[in-house]
Amino acid sequence: MQILRTRERIVVDIAIVVTTVLDSLEGTIVDLSEGGAQVVGCTLPAGSSCQIDLDGHITFGTVRWSEEDRMGIRFPYELNEGPLYDQLELARAARRTPVAFQPRARVMAAATGGGGFGRRTS
Repeated sequence: MQILRTRERIVVDIAIVVTTVLDSLEGTIVDLSEGGAQVVGCTLPAGSSCQIDLDGHITFGTVRWSEEDRMGIRFPYELNEGPLYDQLELARAARRTPVAFQPRARVMAAATGGGGFGRRTS
């Protein structure tokens, strides 16, 4: 089943703390949009209310789905400010930045120290 999304999910790697009334769990956001996040490394039952803590800034959410080691969290209000939104914008900008073309010989020379085939140049 294909789910139509209104927002594009962006791949990220953001360490967070997920807090409920009873517990605090460390996890990592692996994809993020203004409307929600996928968190790996911890899990809560679907329907649980929680808050995501990043750098002391709290974002509220509800667990929409949960598996053994990950879960999807939907935000009641779309992100439009704060550290989590800033991380999303940075990831989007990095995705749009073109990678400069480097000929293979130059890349290999840089990786091997520039001497080519193990020869010393100094």
